[in-house]
Amino acid sequence: MEDLEAAVGGLTARRILVRCDLNVPLRDGRIADDLRIRAALPTLRWLVERGAEVTACSHLGRPRGAPDPAFAMEPLRARLAELVPGVQLRENLRFDPGETANDPAFVQTLVAGQDGYVNDAFGASHRAHASIVGPPRHLPAAAGRLLAEEVDVLLGCREHPRRPFVGILGGAKVSDKLGVIGALLEVCDSLIIGGGMCFTFLAAQGHQVGGSLLEPDQVDRCRQLLDSGAPLHLPSDITALGPGGVIGDPSAGGDVRQYGQDLPDGWMGLDIGPGTAAAFSDVILDARQVLWNGPMGVFEDPRFAAGTRTVAEAVAGCPGFTVVGGGDSAAAVAQLDLADRIDHISTGGGASLELLEQGDLPGLEALREGRRPD
Repeated sequence: MEDLEAAVGGLTARRILVRCDLNVPLRDGRIADDLRIRAALPTLRWLVERGAEVTACSHLGRPRGAPDPAFAMEPLRARLAELVPGVQLRENLRFDPGETANDPAFVQTLVAGQDGYVNDAFGASHRAHASIVGPPRHLPAAAGRLLAEEVDVLLGCREHPRRPFVGILGGAKVSDKLGVIGALLEVCDSLIIGGGMCFTFLAAQGHQVGGSLLEPDQVDRCRQLLDSGAPLHLPSDITALGPGGVIGDPSAGGDVRQYGQDLPDGWMGLDIGPGTAAAFSDVILDARQVLWNGPMGVFEDPRFAAGTRTVAEAVAGCPGFTVVGGGDSAAAVAQLDLADRIDHISTGGGASLELLEQGDLPGLEALREGRRPD
């Protein structure tokens, strides 16, 4: 990838297209959290201060390739004008089906009248979309400050780990994370498994998982990983919801109980238990490097938030270098007011996992192979 200074630093008072990831949450037409907008500011301000005419572009939500007032960029445009006056913002890229289809004709509308391109959208760089992979074929291109930092930190975890290196994976499906599990097991000293994905591993050990999330077609693969002697840490106790209960609705009834590694029929495991949370914390607190992606349970429901809270507090208290891989994990540390105690919080959940697994992303490849500066 070209350095920002080398690629576009000499384009003073020229026109620069910047792909940002401004996919912020909206509530009643207002920005609920402007973290991603503020994350784009170092690159945007750097360019503006050097006299560039900056046009930012981003997607917002999933408008299905057609204009949708619910996903219009006006609230973002107003906030951006407050934070970095003078930067123009294009309408939602996904209002045009050419964005997700990587249509060359749409790429031409993006690069028309531009002298350089900067990709600062790490959270979208695992997508081979028009605004990510198209402009580098036509314009001098570079990684923005945010993108470069994300790549340095995450590839540093993968290629130059500080030991002991502890990985923590949660989330729903083990099938979504088998690739990154394999990649992390090549470099981690310990890999903690929580969330819904743990039940397929527990089933592979012969445990009864009741009505918990289970992927039967992945049981054999999980058994192979366990039999390989991989340094996996699984829950020893589970917080479960009884028959008749509704996730996210305590008023609907249903008992909540602690079990060991076996659950009765009809009981859903929705969080790691307190014993597991304490054991996981001990492993985390001894680490010199921690990478966490995925909650330990359904933390949006207060009955099943304790495991994620305890793990988050352990990550925040770890004296080593700590990385949270975006997505729900980032939401959890923000909700718990722990963000300022984490060394690096990624802006891209899916992108961070793919980079850890593959060591590359379509957006990074496009920058490396794109047009060189004149």
